[in-house]
Parts: sequence; C-alpha cells; structure tokens
Amino acid sequence: MTKKDLNQLAKFIIDISMEETEDTNKDKKLSNEEVKGRTGGLVGGNARANSLTAEQRSEIAKKAAEKRWGC
Repeated sequence: MTKKDLNQLAKFIIDISMEETEDTNKDKKLSNEEVKGRTGGLVGGNARANSLTAEQRSEIAKKAAEKRWGC
C-alpha cells in the first residue's frame, strides 16, 4: 500500500470493510511532462550547488533561517 493522505486512507479503509479494495496508484506511470520536470529539477539543484562557494551557501542558509525562524 502506498502512502495516502487522510481522505484517501479513510476511503481505503471503508473499501476494505466493504471488500472492494483496489489500489489505484499501483499501475500509475509518469507522463512525459512529469519525467522532464523531475529530471530538470534534479539537474538544476546539483548545478547550482556545484557553482556556489561554501561562503555563498552559508549566506543563503542564513537568509533562509532568518526568513523561516526570524533568528
């Protein structure tokens, strides 16, 4: 069984109790657009990380922490 949100889980439990189970995510395949988007996202993060110096990464992390936690 794949990970489901609360509503999907509730429906799944009701289907089990009524013996009408069918896991809809079992045979799901990614579309071409989804594959391209995922591939681009995987490449972009690595390219940016490789181009930044340790000081630049540290500064970005400090800005992110400031925005998130107000430190």
